Amino acid sequence: MTTILILGGYGAVGREAAHALTGHPDTNVVVAGRNPGKATPIPATTAMRVDAADSTDLAKALDGVDTVLMCAEIDNVRVARACVERGIDYVDVTASHHLLAGLQTLDGPARQHGATIALSVGLIPGITNLLARVCAERSPSGELLIGALLGSGEAHGPAALAWTLDGLGQLEGSWSMPFPEPYGERTVHRFPFSDQFTLPGTLGLTSARTGLCLDSRLVTRLLSVAGRPAVARLLRRPQVRRLLLSALSTAHVGGDGFAVTVRCGTIQASLAGRRQSRATGRVAARLIRQLPGLPPGAAHIEQLVDPVPFLTELATDGFALDLGDSQDTPA
Repeated sequence: MTTILILGGYGAVGREAAHALTGHPDTNVVVAGRNPGKATPIPATTAMRVDAADSTDLAKALDGVDTVLMCAEIDNVRVARACVERGIDYVDVTASHHLLAGLQTLDGPARQHGATIALSVGLIPGITNLLARVCAERSPSGELLIGALLGSGEAHGPAALAWTLDGLGQLEGSWSMPFPEPYGERTVHRFPFSDQFTLPGTLGLTSARTGLCLDSRLVTRLLSVAGRPAVARLLRRPQVRRLLLSALSTAHVGGDGFAVTVRCGTIQASLAGRRQSRATGRVAARLIRQLPGLPPGAAHIEQLVDPVPFLTELATDGFALDLGDSQDTPA
């Protein structure tokens, strides 16, 4: 019996991962958070109250655990270190570059204790990383451009909204990207997703850029306004921040569809579907099922799995995958 502990398990991504993991035999899924009594129960899982910020609480929760899936941003490096010291595999869905950089420093201890630290596991980063590897291997000399189109009508938790709001003050430049139908050509605005900072190192590229747009063209136009220095300063004011977070949590303009496109030179690949939290949860669950065959140490998803079969299997969960001319794709 394999025991998987999902920290932040009652959020949108944690719930999706839990549902995907419970369908497999000999798997015990423990869904943990600080207030499990306020969350809707997830069938076939065990609920546990865990405050990941409390070292004693965390230590008790790790007893008998084989894998930890981190779906929150609460002392991630400290939590990962506690897992590694016990030989527990650790999977993180964070999109924050500074956290990934901190987690990467645990590569040595992870190798020493025989634990795998899987990073960039989700939609962005995650699916974008795998698509980037496919494109870069087929066109290694081109500039890597990543476009993410997200549904502005999908409901997200407070942590995800806060992370997005922080990123709005860091927009730098824009360009055009083609997305699968029904979206078509759209303008994306550079957003601080972590993939663009890590992919040059893992794939041996000179540069990478990731841009964001929303399915609502009106809301996307507002993104460009948020990048102006005066507006960015305004977004950092506590009162303005609270008002915006409250508005974002209740107002949903647009749908729940998403699409990601990666282009390197003349090569392009994409994946599209509904509910980005579902995509992230399914990627995490699929990666966790492959952990027994992965090497110890800290690595990003594109360094751990063969992208073509991984993405092809993921597409069977209801996502539309386009890898271009698959006959030219390296095995």
